[in-house]
Order: sequence, then C-alpha cells, then structure tokens
Amino acid sequence: MAYVITDSCIKDSLCVDVCPTDCIHPKQDEPGFEEATQLFVDPVECIDCGACVPACTSDSILAVDDVPEDKKPFIERNTAFFKN
Repeated sequence: MAYVITDSCIKDSLCVDVCPTDCIHPKQDEPGFEEATQLFVDPVECIDCGACVPACTSDSILAVDDVPEDKKPFIERNTAFFKN
C-alpha cells in the first residue's frame, strides 16, 4: 500500500475524484458510505501516484512510510476494509 487515510478524513470525496485507479472507497453512491467514519485506500489497486494527497483538504492521506506512530493502526484498517 502506498497511501493510507487516517481518522481526520472528512469524506468530501475530493480524493476519489482525482484517483486514476478508482481505489478509494466507499464512494458516495456505494453502500456503507453513510456509515463509514472515513474513506479507505485499496492497498492492491493503489499505484503510488500521489494524486490524492494534494486533493485532500483535511491532510488525512499519508504515505505509509510517513504515518506517525499514533496513526499506524489506520494502515491495517485501510487493508481490512478491502478484505471482504
């Protein structure tokens, strides 16, 4: 996984709009969007392009290598979201 979304995500979906591989979910029109507390990056589909980072107005998207210790649980949460 190249990028991870953390708990400061406001679900404005700007990152979804710029992602060239469509790897950020749930989208506003998908089941579970309202219930989700944040959006998630699919670790398999992400191509490490970084397009989502500047689009994020809440600074929620971080490169995996840059995730601070207190946000490390979000790496697994992003992965777990796509295991269904």
